[in-house]
Amino acid sequence: MLAIDGGEKVRKAPMPARRLFGEEEKQAVMALFDESIRTGNAFGYDGPEERAYERDFADFMGGGYADLVNSGTTSLYSALGALELDVPGEVVVPPITDPGGVMPVALLNLVPVVADADPGTFNAGAEQIEAVLTEHSRAIIVAHIAGEPADMDPILELAEARGLPVIEDCAQAHGARYRGRLVGSMGAMGTFSTMSGKHHATGSQGGVVFAKDHDLYWRVKRFSDRGKPFNLEGTGLSNTRASLNMNGSDLAAAIGRVQLRRLGEIADNRRRAGDAIRDGIDHLRAVSMGRQVPGTECVYWFLRFHLDTAKLKADKAGFVKALAAEGLSASVSYRHIPSESAWFRERRVFGNSDYPWGLPDYRGDRNATFPCPNAVEAAESHFTMPIHENYGEQEVSDIIAALEKVETAYLK
Repeated sequence: MLAIDGGEKVRKAPMPARRLFGEEEKQAVMALFDESIRTGNAFGYDGPEERAYERDFADFMGGGYADLVNSGTTSLYSALGALELDVPGEVVVPPITDPGGVMPVALLNLVPVVADADPGTFNAGAEQIEAVLTEHSRAIIVAHIAGEPADMDPILELAEARGLPVIEDCAQAHGARYRGRLVGSMGAMGTFSTMSGKHHATGSQGGVVFAKDHDLYWRVKRFSDRGKPFNLEGTGLSNTRASLNMNGSDLAAAIGRVQLRRLGEIADNRRRAGDAIRDGIDHLRAVSMGRQVPGTECVYWFLRFHLDTAKLKADKAGFVKALAAEGLSASVSYRHIPSESAWFRERRVFGNSDYPWGLPDYRGDRNATFPCPNAVEAAESHFTMPIHENYGEQEVSDIIAALEKVETAYLK
């Protein structure tokens, strides 16, 4: 009998706490304070800790350059700003993503154009991106949602053919791999969120921009710090362009350096647990893990399950409610489609104007709505479940058992 009907539930104990921060992070922060107290000098930003974190991050990515900033949103804003894209113009954005993965486009007076999802996934595919490219396209942003890499090779081939830079939004995918390559290392730049809910963190908020190109890296550094003339010849140069202060800090970096040392293990543990659940439910008839691109190694920021309600006597909400009664937390939908957001539909960016859509020189389709049927179908046919690196064999077993139990009860 299902627990929702009075039976015994599968999972009696709460799921384990994540415990992201521990004694090592505490000691790293205390050491920073102790040094400040000893010398009388306040710690700041762009100091020894921040530079060391940036070197460590670049090493984790296999070589290149990293810039620590103060959020995942500003990492994307900094990357876009460094490209110095011509205005007016369009930037292709993901079909399902956090608002911070799209808003920087509009804030730079570029028009966000939403590509639909590759069917069965939360990520855009090359076919869907190509469908929205125009003569006004300036760049492409590809997000790897839920720690699942997008199908990058066709996207990169398309972008190269059109002469468009690609920015990979890796906020939810630290350490994920596509055909052996780390996400964030394939496009012109990779952007990362390091807030406390992500795979590794630099505190409550943070972000990183990664680039392999030396010149592009310095353009990022300049744009993320009010256009300061970093790495430019000559003396007495003033700030070279208008921008914002988006700096990280030595305090954030001290936490991040400890976290980076654990990131490989964190990604491996999430992958191991997620893959075990995926394989453990492959015999079920109505429930399956969401379709993943072949040749990818997911790091599961959350679990994404497809539910075939045509085979069930319950709808998705009822199924998720029954899972909750069995002791498992789950969300009915992850419908974060940019073109459905109020700010996007009502063009609330610059006061009462409708910029960037209303820029006088913009010749694109000002009235495009981007319904994204594939993304809607994916959001409505999937439910999600939290996971983290401390899920062990018991948690994996309980999730499999609960999914099997609820499906069996509700099969037609």
